Parts: sequence; C-alpha cells; structure tokens
Amino acid sequence: MRPAFVAALLSLAVLAASPARAANKDIERLQVQIAALQGQVADMQRRSAENVAELRRLTELVAEQNALLKRRIDEERLRDEATATTLKDLADRIAEVMERLDALRVAGNVAAPVEAGSALGMPTPEGMDPTAAAGASIPAPRELYSQAYADFARGNYDLAIQGFTEYMKYYPETDFTDNAQYWIGECLYGKKEYAEAIEAWNALFRDFATSDKVPDGRVKKGMALERLGRRSQALVEYRYVVDRYPASPAARIARERLTP
Repeated sequence: MRPAFVAALLSLAVLAASPARAANKDIERLQVQIAALQGQVADMQRRSAENVAELRRLTELVAEQNALLKRRIDEERLRDEATATTLKDLADRIAEVMERLDALRVAGNVAAPVEAGSALGMPTPEGMDPTAAAGASIPAPRELYSQAYADFARGNYDLAIQGFTEYMKYYPETDFTDNAQYWIGECLYGKKEYAEAIEAWNALFRDFATSDKVPDGRVKKGMALERLGRRSQALVEYRYVVDRYPASPAARIARERLTP
C-alpha cells in the first residue's frame, strides 16, 4: 500500500503544478504584450515630439515669410505713394502750363479785334496794351470752371450756366469742355426745365461722343424724360447705358431705374 500511496501523491502534485505553469505562461504572454504596447507608445510619443518640433519649425518659417512679405508690401506701398505724389505734382504742373497756354491762346484770339479797333481810331485805356486789356478780362480756365461749379453746388443755377457757357466759349478744347456741357444740363434739370436739360445733354452726345460724361448724361436724360411723363423713352436710355457701359456707375443707377 505504501508505494501505491506515494505514487498517488506524486500524481496529485503533477496535476497541481500543471495549472500553475499554464498561469505563468499567460502572465509571461501578457508581459510580452504589455512590453510591446509600451514600445509602441514610446515610438508614438517620439514621433509626436518630432511632429511638434517640425510644426514649430514650419510655424516659425511661415512667420518669417509673413514678416518678409509684410515688409515688402510696406516698401511697395511707400514707393507707390511716392510715385503717386510725384505724378500728381507733375499733373498739377502740366495743368498749370496748359491753363496758361489756353489763356494765352484765348488772349491772342481776342486781341486781333481789339487791335483792329485801335487801328480804326477806337479808344483804348490810356497807357494799357490792347492785348493785355483783352486778356485781362478772361479768367483762367480752372478759375472759371471752379467758380461755375461752385455756383452749381450752391444752387445758383443761372450763374452756373453762365459760367459753364463762358468756359466753353473761351476754352472749347480742354479736358473739361465736355464736363461743362454736361453740367449745363444738370443746372437746367435743377431748375426743373427738363426739356431744355434734355437738349443740353443731346448736345453733349453730339459734340462730345467719346466723353466719359456720356453715360451719366444718358441716365439723367432718362430721368428728365420720366419727369415729362415719357417713361418708355426713358427706359430706352437706361437700357442703352446698361448695354454700352455695363461697368460704369451710371449703369448701376440705370439698372435700378429699370426695376419697377
């Protein structure tokens, strides 16, 4: 009985050790998995740190590029402003020279009748040159135009019409002659003389077909026609402006007038 008993005890010991070994293997397997996961986490952390460093580097590079671009834009703006100032000064000087030339030309045109009158024995102011006497009574182009526009702005339409008419008489070929014709129409419109205003704008279209005031004149002519109860004719003017000058400020007004 004793050997059999000992064998039985050994068998029980072996059976008891088998679950223990199995549990140890599971633990080892879990430890291997945990170590692998820890390695993966460490690798991810390393890559994340590298990405953060790269992102910081790129951010700093973008900031440097933005600063450089801003500096260049500021430099270009300063150069543009300097150029614009120079061009404005040059334009003002050219305008002054042109005004003097216009005044001299007008004075020369008026001087001939005055000199002819002197040759016929007509009196002239003592001690005054006839040419100077004629030219002294004609304002410079800018002065005459500015005064006429100031009268228009104040609602002194009759004085404004007189000023613009004189401007066109004495200075028929300047850059503002067509403007003067346009503003005559505006003055007449302000006086509610709509038919006469339409005639003034028709003169603008006829005599200054390429003027930049034509689109505005067409719209205002349409408004004058509406005041006279001629809506269908006004629509023709509005459509003309929209079709011919679609990008102009006058076209925007014309589109609004076309909408009932």
